[in-house]
Amino acid sequence: MGNTEEIIGSFSIPGELISIKANTHGHINSTFISTFSDGGKQVKYTHQRINKSVFPHPDEVMENITAVTEHIRRKTGKENSTLTVVPARDGKPYSIDKDGEYWRTYIFIDDAASYDRVPDENIAYNLGKGIGDFQNTLSDFPSSSLRVVIPRFHDMGMRFEQLRTAVRNDSEKRLASVEKEVSFLFDNEKRGSMIWNAYADKTLPWRVTHNDTKINNVLFSNTTGEAVCVIDLDTIMPGTALFDTGDMIRTACSTADEDEKDTEKMEFSLPLYKALISGYMEEAHSFLTEDEKSLIKESGRMMAQIMAVRFLTDYLQGDTYYRTEYPEHNLARARTQIKLIQSMDTRWREF
Repeated sequence: MGNTEEIIGSFSIPGELISIKANTHGHINSTFISTFSDGGKQVKYTHQRINKSVFPHPDEVMENITAVTEHIRRKTGKENSTLTVVPARDGKPYSIDKDGEYWRTYIFIDDAASYDRVPDENIAYNLGKGIGDFQNTLSDFPSSSLRVVIPRFHDMGMRFEQLRTAVRNDSEKRLASVEKEVSFLFDNEKRGSMIWNAYADKTLPWRVTHNDTKINNVLFSNTTGEAVCVIDLDTIMPGTALFDTGDMIRTACSTADEDEKDTEKMEFSLPLYKALISGYMEEAHSFLTEDEKSLIKESGRMMAQIMAVRFLTDYLQGDTYYRTEYPEHNLARARTQIKLIQSMDTRWREF
């Protein structure tokens, strides 16, 4: 913990450090929560070591985050409408430790909660409103000014090429156990690539997108249940609004956790979908094009598919990207996404 205390001390935080607690939630970055005493008041902060294997240029990640959060704060006039970056003592939005690792600090947002799965239609509605408001607030932000921190992040063609390579190499000798899943995904490759292709050829508008709008990347007020703040902004980049609607749909409208081992528990919920899209369209209808609106429900299927491809690829390659807790963890994740797609397909006309 000594090194953590040292790096926390490199940020411009007033007061005296009282405690540090590790937060193991999340797949990518290492996170700690500190408590400071400042003038008799306790203030919490979130500290994260940015994973350089995922984000090779952490300075560009923080450049994007700083620009976007400042824009949101200016437009809304609300301090807690977005993350607050705490600068390092040298004025930069990050600090580098003695091992060359990049760290950042945010003010901790109190009286708010996140969910791994939507508990009811009210939260689904408020999630939709929160993401719609986030997109609307950034609809006038020039997406071309943002750094592309992960090139071709939602490029379905590239993801399928990665899967093909993993299948061909079979480095961990796991292919024999997943032939059914591999076949399903390749059978759906053309349909799954439709939205990326429309974005790449600029049929769809290029916008500022979060690119990882799963339910647990939004904080909700403990008092009102309303969406307070969109968090985990590492993947802010140019994209299509459909990347965000897609991840919102796949995580908000599912009836099981992303890594549920029993796929029979995974279904697509129409009531949650109706509440989610109702809230979303209240905020987003004014800036979306008709092409974007027509592909909203398809975006949920597309994002479930790309995540299934990514989870299965990681499983075949030996679990090098996503944090896992047991050997078949990524396989369980891939199977739940495939089951979600299958459930969507059986109810496609209804929703």
